[in-house]
Amino acid sequence: MKTSTAIKLGLTPDEYPQTPVVSSPPLEGCPKDGVADCYPKHGVDNCYPKATIEKTILTGIHNIPIKRNFVENLSHNPALKQLARDKREAGILSEVLFWQQVHQRKFHNIDFDRQRIIGSYIVDFYVKTLGLVVEIDGSSHDEKIEQDAIRQKFLENQGLKVYRIADGDVKNNLGIVMKELEDYIVKEYGKEPPCPSDTPPEEGNEPPQHSATAPKEGN
Repeated sequence: MKTSTAIKLGLTPDEYPQTPVVSSPPLEGCPKDGVADCYPKHGVDNCYPKATIEKTILTGIHNIPIKRNFVENLSHNPALKQLARDKREAGILSEVLFWQQVHQRKFHNIDFDRQRIIGSYIVDFYVKTLGLVVEIDGSSHDEKIEQDAIRQKFLENQGLKVYRIADGDVKNNLGIVMKELEDYIVKEYGKEPPCPSDTPPEEGNEPPQHSATAPKEGN
């Protein structure tokens, strides 16, 4: 009822009809209990509670959520600090090329450390939020297979995953190297997005509607 009409009827302001407050419905695809706790993260279009994203989801690769896998209480030998610094400054070509692709979170907003000390070893690259070691194997790898196997077993016993890349591939096929690393991370850490029970189907994917068929005349 408009104010002018209410005045004509002799109503006081307290007697004016109140306009009902209607809550806006949640956005399509988000839970009914509110869209404020639901938002996309790093290209992940599905709705997630904020707490879930902050605690368990690190990033998204091609719209696939990537789970955190932080490994705590890793030991390190402080006597190796200077050697790790020297290795960073040595500027090995394959490591420099790879570093240019991943430093400052360029690679899907994932934080890489370079020449990280774990136990009594120095690994080429380490992603602490995934518990992932990335090693670039040069020509000397073939000469120390047994040593590298012992090293990898130690790292895996700490709960880490080890991903190895050939030095020549970094130098000659860097694009393929980064794509294969993407695929590995999705395979090992990818998480299927949740599908809330009240989430409506996407347009075009609605289930078929079954309607009762009218009996034929005479049946």
